[in-house]
Amino acid sequence: MTTDLALIGHIGAKAVAAAALAGKIYVGSILVGTGLLAAIAPSVAQAFAADDLGLVRRSLGVGLWAALALSIPITLLTLHCESMFLVLGQSPDVARLAQQYLFGLVFGCAPALCFIAIRNYMGAVKRAEPAMWITIMAVPLNALLGYLLIYGKLGLPRQELFGAGLATTLVNYAVFLAGFWMLRNDRVVSFFWQFDWSLMRRLFVIGIPISITFLIEYGISCATAVLMGLISTKALAAHQIAFQVATILFVIPSGVSTAATVRVSYAIGRKDALGVKKAGLAAILLAFAIVAYVALGVIAARRQIAEFFLDGSADEANATVELAAQLLLVSVGSFVAAAVCSTASASLRGLEDTRMPILFACIANWGIGFSLSYMLAFKTSLGAAGVWIGSCVGMTVYATLLVLRFQLLTSRLTLRNQPFLSRNTDL
Repeated sequence: MTTDLALIGHIGAKAVAAAALAGKIYVGSILVGTGLLAAIAPSVAQAFAADDLGLVRRSLGVGLWAALALSIPITLLTLHCESMFLVLGQSPDVARLAQQYLFGLVFGCAPALCFIAIRNYMGAVKRAEPAMWITIMAVPLNALLGYLLIYGKLGLPRQELFGAGLATTLVNYAVFLAGFWMLRNDRVVSFFWQFDWSLMRRLFVIGIPISITFLIEYGISCATAVLMGLISTKALAAHQIAFQVATILFVIPSGVSTAATVRVSYAIGRKDALGVKKAGLAAILLAFAIVAYVALGVIAARRQIAEFFLDGSADEANATVELAAQLLLVSVGSFVAAAVCSTASASLRGLEDTRMPILFACIANWGIGFSLSYMLAFKTSLGAAGVWIGSCVGMTVYATLLVLRFQLLTSRLTLRNQPFLSRNTDL
């Protein structure tokens, strides 16, 4: 998505704004599946620790079925988004361009979700490196295909935003096929046809609250994009650049989060109460430290980062670059808070505590964060910067609640010194 945005940015500010809207729908849809498929990691990790390889493979098979089932409604929704953008008050030209991008992206949902299932499985069985290399190789491939299709090189027709989406879809299929080939020695294919309803039920019981939490969290980013669109097209384009940087930084705690879920699950399987607490807190501190350090680099290079995404030769582009640099400065607090949120919630998933974070997300992100963003954006002179300030406050409150929840549950677990699943407690 970052390479897409870098290439789209040279088409114009309207194209960047359209990519912002389309990206919110596409990534949000993928996050619904990501939340559900996140339940694969603790299930596989516990079975792997118990040396139950049959259960390990069946868990992945169920995850692949769930990924395919989820891709159907996601595809249908994504095909009909232009009218929704218009209802939300977005510019007709921006709404039309956003739908073109989505037409290219939409049919890549199924392979993307299936690869997420494979990646979660491989991380849970301590084989995360192959998925990493596949993803790394996909980035330059996406950039090359995007360049050819967006600008119509090598005799290909110029497709602009549709070409960017189509390139990503083709890469998603290549990534999935590479991931499936990676499983050739795991005998997963034979287990794929042995559908396990009990495992599917457990996947949904654990995964649906995670998906709801992800939707609430991501809904804030969609709502803030709408606020930016109401301010101006320039504000929306600048916001998308800041948000894309946040997305890049978020992959750091996202990876640490998967490890946190797995290690907490391993400790639960070992009946190691102290190990549960150490695994979660170590992940939270590691993600915080890395993202805080990288955020300092973002502050120092904020203008250069903004110029990377936009052609600064036009006056309009120069104004957008200046605003994007300002938003990058005020958004770094959100980057760090999001890192803590990701790892703390992942540690709670290892405890199978997936319901309380829904309440926390509603209170912090919507009750506090969005309300404050709206007031600062439209009731003060802060404008676009006020949207990010409000989001930062809400995210900080959310992070604090999640860390306190993890501390409370693990302290109670240590005192009891026995296996603990939060769904069985009255907390």
